[in-house]
Amino acid sequence: MGSYFRRQLADYVEYHRDPWNCAMHVFGIAFLFLAAVLPLSLWSVTVFGFQTSAATIAVVPVLIYWFLLDFALGAAILGAAIVLLSVAAVIVSHATTAGMWSLTAILIVVGVASQIVGHRVFERQQPALVDNPTHLLLGPMFVMAKLFIALGFRRDLAIIIQQHPQGAAS
Repeated sequence: MGSYFRRQLADYVEYHRDPWNCAMHVFGIAFLFLAAVLPLSLWSVTVFGFQTSAATIAVVPVLIYWFLLDFALGAAILGAAIVLLSVAAVIVSHATTAGMWSLTAILIVVGVASQIVGHRVFERQQPALVDNPTHLLLGPMFVMAKLFIALGFRRDLAIIIQQHPQGAAS
């Protein structure tokens, strides 16, 4: 884990102290990821002789970024991304185009609403992304770090995440 990631994670944690906000982020991030890849799953592309979707191609750069920040967390997020990309492929193969776009809109509304509620109601502060747009890409890393810590892994991350006093709502 590089010093850049440690600094970014420590900054991100300051906006995510309340456990309810963190729970809202788990759902919000998953819904927003699915909403982002769902329409792109409609487009089939061939890359190096392999058939895939535009969604898969679009996810590769951010997966590389996550791997560079922290290999273990990046690998876990890759697993989650594979599941969500598979869910998107199943939805696209069974839904009408109008149904897919309706679901995408619902996922965006619910995903964004969960982020707003988490920050406004539970944290009582603005989202980290407002002050630092790169935090948009740290959300999945933070959620995965919290999961690793809960499972008893990654004490190095627990030290960063828990080094500051918890908020009053914790």
